[in-house]
Amino acid sequence: MPGVRGPSDYSREPPRHPSLQINAKEPFNAEPPRSALVSSYVTPVDFFYKRNHGPIPVVDDIHSYSVYISGLIENPKHLFMKDIRALPKYNVTATLQCAGNRRTAMSKTRTVKGVGWDVSAIGNAVWGGAKLADVLELVGIPKLTGATKSGGKHVEFVSVDKCKEENGGPYKASIPLIQATNPEADVLLAYEMNGETLNRDHGYPLRVIVPGVIGARSVKWLDSINVITEECQGFFMQKDYKMFPPSVNWDNINWSTRRPQMDFPVQCVICSLEDVNAIKPGKVKITGYAASGGGRGIERVDVSVDGGKTWIEASRYQRTGIPYISEHTSSEKWAWVLFEATSDVQQSTEIVAKAVDSAANVQPEKVEDIWNLRGILNTSWHRVQVRVGHSNL
Repeated sequence: MPGVRGPSDYSREPPRHPSLQINAKEPFNAEPPRSALVSSYVTPVDFFYKRNHGPIPVVDDIHSYSVYISGLIENPKHLFMKDIRALPKYNVTATLQCAGNRRTAMSKTRTVKGVGWDVSAIGNAVWGGAKLADVLELVGIPKLTGATKSGGKHVEFVSVDKCKEENGGPYKASIPLIQATNPEADVLLAYEMNGETLNRDHGYPLRVIVPGVIGARSVKWLDSINVITEECQGFFMQKDYKMFPPSVNWDNINWSTRRPQMDFPVQCVICSLEDVNAIKPGKVKITGYAASGGGRGIERVDVSVDGGKTWIEASRYQRTGIPYISEHTSSEKWAWVLFEATSDVQQSTEIVAKAVDSAANVQPEKVEDIWNLRGILNTSWHRVQVRVGHSNL
């Protein structure tokens, strides 16, 4: 497209922070140390996980870049950055999480296929941009529209980047039109992240943010928007990111039997401790993150220092100085919640955390029960091992 192009090789990749754990170099997929996640409520851009399917697009001329909106609508239109910036700007604090977060732990049960993520394929940022509902009004689609006159019921986002899964074609995904046109869903065409212009890794010059939904639907480097009858037929909607039972394997899988995953389930992770820790006996501070999809709040985080026999309730917080109340207007419904608990640990043990969201959804106890061949949505209780030593550690 004019102004922005998807390169065919990796010779023009942007610089990245040296502390990132690289899970795949080409395409670049990396996550920060887990301890970095709980150092701040808003994740710094450098420490926000990088999830890519091809070379990072290059902007040659920002002034000639536009997004073409077409499909089952009456007024197809090219929108330039100046048009999008002319719309009311909104800042939405939202957590993005890759559906493959915690895949490495799931693969220890049985082998799965996908990038080997630890627990940090997640981040919380303040996204700035125009609401998609306002953008769609420019092409004649009123707010809260479930279907256009010509039968459009889904909004497809097509990226500039090229990926092998699409046989060299663009990455794409879709959401229902009713979600896209609902201002309360806070779907954005974002051009800022944490108050600064998006960087190349995170979608410069323009990306979609779909709060409460797995990161795969928040398409980066936006090329075009299509209003279509059925959901997007792209690879990542139809042959990936679907939740299958443990009985399905690569010999008997039928992708058409499952819907594309959208909302992410309730999740929590301990970030102050690694998988295996050597500590001194005494008070141990346990901190981490909890999040649930669909705008659901975090009602409770339970922590156990005896492998799940007994539990204490952790304190929860978002912004400093503002008490967190699940589902309250003072809380940021699309954002994660950080938690903290302190307990006395005198002997080697397993520390466990589990969260409950505002719909009383709870995390499954065992990863074996939710194992699936693509290794997505590992939301089982998070467990870390601690070895207590009584000598100088």
